[in-house]
Amino acid sequence: MLDKKLLSILVCPVTKGALIFDKEKNELISLSANLAYPVRDDIPVMLESEARDITLEEKEHWQRK
Repeated sequence: MLDKKLLSILVCPVTKGALIFDKEKNELISLSANLAYPVRDDIPVMLESEARDITLEEKEHWQRK
């Protein structure tokens, strides 16, 4: 589980926008970049090359929350 203080200061490296922590998938979601950054061993991997594109359905899901 990521530290809440760490989560509050992390931003998307591409857009500098806010991130949402997806506990189920262990990812940090950037709605502004449409990317999901993996978290491995409680360490966010904030590299665009390691991120995956999120689907439209995923984006809509997080926008509703």
